[in-house]
Order: sequence, then structure tokens, then C-alpha cells
Amino acid sequence: MNETPTSPSPAWYANPAARNWRSTPAPAEVRAFHAALPGYAPTPLAELPRVADELGVGRVLVKDESARLGLPAFKALGTSWAVHRILAERPEGREPGALTLVTATDGNHGRALARMARRFGQQAHVFVPQGVHPAAVAALSGESARVTHVEGPYDDAVSAAAEAAAAPDAVLVQDTAWPGYERIPGWIVEGYSTLFGEIGAQLADAGAGPPGLVAVPVGVGSLAQAAVTHYRSRPSDATATALLSVESRAAPCVLESLHRQEAVSVVTGETAMAGLNCGTPSHLAWPHLRAGLDAAVAVTDDEARAAARDLAALGVPAGPCGAASLAGVRAALTGPGAEERRAALSLTAESTVVLLSTEGPAANPQFEEDRP
Repeated sequence: MNETPTSPSPAWYANPAARNWRSTPAPAEVRAFHAALPGYAPTPLAELPRVADELGVGRVLVKDESARLGLPAFKALGTSWAVHRILAERPEGREPGALTLVTATDGNHGRALARMARRFGQQAHVFVPQGVHPAAVAALSGESARVTHVEGPYDDAVSAAAEAAAAPDAVLVQDTAWPGYERIPGWIVEGYSTLFGEIGAQLADAGAGPPGLVAVPVGVGSLAQAAVTHYRSRPSDATATALLSVESRAAPCVLESLHRQEAVSVVTGETAMAGLNCGTPSHLAWPHLRAGLDAAVAVTDDEARAAARDLAALGVPAGPCGAASLAGVRAALTGPGAEERRAALSLTAESTVVLLSTEGPAANPQFEEDRP
């Protein structure tokens, strides 16, 4: 990974060749696996006519991940499939319950892994970086996870988790990748494919075709990788659907990397979008993001909070990470330069826009406290 840039790039990037790129699809059996899990149900895809009018498009729908497999964020889709694959490949005769699943988290991924470890009869050891809210840490402990605090940012917590996972009978289950550590993060990305399969079925039920735009909140880029994999592997969607990544201006590692056309790390700051506060793109995601994203944007905390309030008023419970998708689309489609950005996304007054709201308010205790 290259050195941290000395000055930030503009908060918008566009790639006119993105819809010409093709990917291989995720395994078909992932969605069937999730459908068989206790408590599984597709999360809602809610239509927001008022937002469509505001943005000057035909339809806006939001994928509400505030209640996914009993947790307030989408992450359980990735951890459940990854744990399933890890256990399926264990040598025969190994004693049940012998594995410790290790990860770093700012809250949602770690809690989802701890929940799945408990469900599958394993142990969880979760490393949390500086600044994680005490309630989020308590939620990890409530899932019977061992919690270790790291005095540093998210990337430092990832390094500490990787070191701990070198112990016997321990496995690192991290939702970011680096050279030499790609297989398990790849399974996590495969797990996210269920979300996009649900969206396709729900759009069809709503009488809509492929979306004109899908907006994805981005931390290290694994969910965006899953979006690129899904839409760039389907002939009916590949040229029809533009993909927009949305980051916090305090941690725009993917946006900065896209501007420089090489993966770089950035120094992160404080942000209400805790789940997006990541300084380094996933090594596995980066080639997909560079080739398959149509555009990238970064938004402020105030923009994300305003979007969360507006979604709540429309009946969609969203934390600031989830609401970042609406904030990002607003930044792209309104204000100075909007016509050029709209053209880069090939949007018209008839287009359908899908927002991924990746977490509910309960996933972000600090946001809950700050709400009036």
C-alpha cells in the first residue's frame, strides 16, 4: 500500500468506462444458504416518492438494512456465509467448538461475527479501535465475544487482530483483504450478494426494471465490491446500472485511490459515520472498484445526519452510515455542476435510483445519543 497522500483530491470522481467492465457472478448457493437460516427474511425495499421529486428522477427506493437476521446492519450476510465456509472446510474429526474467530471492528462487523460464532458453536475475539462507543463494545460482550481495545485507528485494530489470529485454533475473519489474505474476505463479499439478489426480485415485484443508479456507502469497499460483482456480471444490468460509492470526507480512502488510480491509505479523522471510518481500501475490492464504479463522492457528517433525519421522517430508520447513500446522491444530483454529474451517471427524469441504507440507528449508539 502506498503512502498517505499529502493533500486531498476533489470530493467527486467519475469513470465513463465503468459499465463496459465485466465481472464473474457470486455463487448461486449463497442466497439459498441464507434463506435456510432461522430468522431470515428479505429486508424491505421502501419507495420514497418525495425524494424522487427532490432529485428529479422517476423513482427512489431504499433498501432498509436496519433489521437483518436480528441485527441492526447488513453485516450478518457476510459473516454467516464466511463462517459456514470456514467450518465446512475444517478437517474431519476436529473437536467441535475448537475455533476462535478473530476480527477487528468499529461495531457492526464484529457484532455480526460474534453472533454467528455463537450460532455455530464457536468462540469470538474482537479487537476494537479507539473511539468505539461503550454501548457498541457492550453489544459485542453481549454476544459472548472476548473484546480487546486497541489504542489507535481501525487499521491498527486490524493489524492486532491479524497477529492474534496466528495462534493455534484461531482464524481471522476480516471484512477487508490484503496480499496473502483474500480467501475469507472473498467469502464475506459473496455473502453480501444476497442483498442484491433481493433488490432485483423486489424491483421486479414493484414493476421496475434494472436500477439506473445504486448508491453504496463505503468503508474499505467490500459491499461496493459485491455491488460491482452483481451488476457487472448480469447482461441486463451491466450497461443499465450506474454505481456510486459514498464515503465520509473524514475517511475517503477509495475516492482518493480512484483519483490517483492506485490504492492509497489516508489519515482518518473523527466522523459520525463510524462504519465508514476506514483508511485503506480492501486489496480484494480495489480492482473491482477502480474498474467498475461509475462515480465516487464524499459527504460531511452534517449531510449524513440531515439525510438520516429525512429518512426517519419518511419511515426509514437509518444511522449515518446508512443515510450516507442519500447524502451522496444529493451531493451528486444537486448544486453546482449537477448536470455534468447527472450525465456521468446517465440519469434521466425516468430513472430508478436505489439507496443502500446499510444500518439502522441502533447500530450507531453515538448517533442515537446525539439525535434531538
